[in-house]
Amino acid sequence: MPVGPGPHLRTPREQAAFAYYDNKRNDALNLGLGEIDGFYHHHFAVGDFNRQVLQLTGEERERSVNAEMHRMETRQVQALVEALRPVSPQERVLDAGSGRGGTAFLLHQEFGCRIDGVNISTYQNQFAREQAVRHACADRVRFHDRNMALTGFPEGSFDYVVTNETTMYVELNETFAEFTRLLKPGGRYVLLTWCINDAVAPHNPESEAIDRHYHCHTHRRSSYLRALLNSRLIPYQIDDLTRSATPYWELRSHSSLATGIEKHYLDGYRNDHVNYMRISARKAIDS
Repeated sequence: MPVGPGPHLRTPREQAAFAYYDNKRNDALNLGLGEIDGFYHHHFAVGDFNRQVLQLTGEERERSVNAEMHRMETRQVQALVEALRPVSPQERVLDAGSGRGGTAFLLHQEFGCRIDGVNISTYQNQFAREQAVRHACADRVRFHDRNMALTGFPEGSFDYVVTNETTMYVELNETFAEFTRLLKPGGRYVLLTWCINDAVAPHNPESEAIDRHYHCHTHRRSSYLRALLNSRLIPYQIDDLTRSATPYWELRSHSSLATGIEKHYLDGYRNDHVNYMRISARKAIDS
């Protein structure tokens, strides 16, 4: 069962995100993919795909393309696993913006640790709780109707915090300050996100199209680093995964699940206007 207050919707962007995600019809775009292995995602992917699926035809091609997309989405969580290791079963992870629960379940499967997901979408949280029961881990993986920028958890509650493509819905300084408060001294934060490469194109049509489509705000690459440092979260590893993030959009453009946003991601990644980043940071011991 969830603990604490219901979702805090304080800004127009949070209201728009809630309206978009707290909606079974919008979620249905990808829900069918989870039936392959019982994991449901709300993020995209890194890594290449099996090009042979594009040589198939008819229903077999569509089924294979969608299965390959889901495999890639599941594999994407390994980018977090690799950055987090090692995590002991006794430690606690916050999944901020936990969506339908796929990231949290796969992290628990990998490490056996306790995970709390927070999300403003009551519909997605209820769906994730049902999946926790299905996966027999509801005592270790819990989902809360809370705002990731104002969680209500006690100070120093977590050893790790992760965000998997969710920070485009929040103000970075406020949210990272909350993560600093939640982390134990020396605790780590790992994020995966797309961002504007403001060294090349601080204003570009690709990120503007993405923002309109997902009712979000794509932050600049420099804004992430500045906000982390302002919050006493010290980056120790920065990985540009843009090239690895591109094939997913190539494949999705061949799926019936394509929405038209695929071209903007492909153009943004290929011309270096938009980047896909993994940043690992550690809370300063004296903060």
